[in-house]
Amino acid sequence: MKASYIIAVFLWSFQINAQELFVVTEPASNVPAGSIGVRIGQSLFKEQIKTGYNYHLLPEITWGINKNIMVRAVAFVSNRSNQLVTEGAGFYAKYRFFSTDDLHSHFRMAAFGRYSLNNADIHQEEIELMGHNTGFETGIIATQLIKKVAISSSISFEKALDNKPDYAFPATQSDNATNYTFSVGKLMYPKKYNSFKQTNINLMLEFEGQTLNKNGKSYLDFVPSIQFIIKSQARIDFAYKNELYASMIRSSPNGFYFNVQYNFFNVTK
Repeated sequence: MKASYIIAVFLWSFQINAQELFVVTEPASNVPAGSIGVRIGQSLFKEQIKTGYNYHLLPEITWGINKNIMVRAVAFVSNRSNQLVTEGAGFYAKYRFFSTDDLHSHFRMAAFGRYSLNNADIHQEEIELMGHNTGFETGIIATQLIKKVAISSSISFEKALDNKPDYAFPATQSDNATNYTFSVGKLMYPKKYNSFKQTNINLMLEFEGQTLNKNGKSYLDFVPSIQFIIKSQARIDFAYKNELYASMIRSSPNGFYFNVQYNFFNVTK
């Protein structure tokens, strides 16, 4: 009886959170306490300034310290020098400071911070700490889930620094920006849970935007995606990013994401 109850609670919890696992944006919810997630993120974007494609490999590890705090470390590997080179690394932390729960819904708010180091050349006006710029970011996220639909939004301040040791941030460009996101996801399958081994299929649409604070230049992207959750532990993401508009220089705004992740539960409890 006890085992059946534990399994039922687990399935309910997973159903509530499944469609919050966005591909390019971060929800206010955290990974489970005591869990460790290992992810291999990949992107392939078409270059606009030169011919060819920009490939990034981002291996990362996430640790749920407790129900309110999670941390993540990520490495940045790129082919910009015509071979795969590790260009830097980043650290991310999120603190969930507000939470309300109902039977088939919940609302979360969280604050986050990010710091990245990168030694690559600075080749665009867009500020991007996930693989391009050294700098820091801090912001706030709110996520609402109702039954099988999750809606999430964030706003943040981002500051770019020099890409040491060889590349100073250009004095003619804005070195800080305001970022904003809006995401919606829906659990499409299964319609009803019978086993935790069932594959979940989520469809999502995410919007990412940025405004450079010193000159007002901006961009807005949209990212449709499909996601598979396998046996409640493995996750596969396919997504395509498309630029809706931009008034700033961006080296490669359009392209594909492919991510694979595996979660280990109750590792540090």
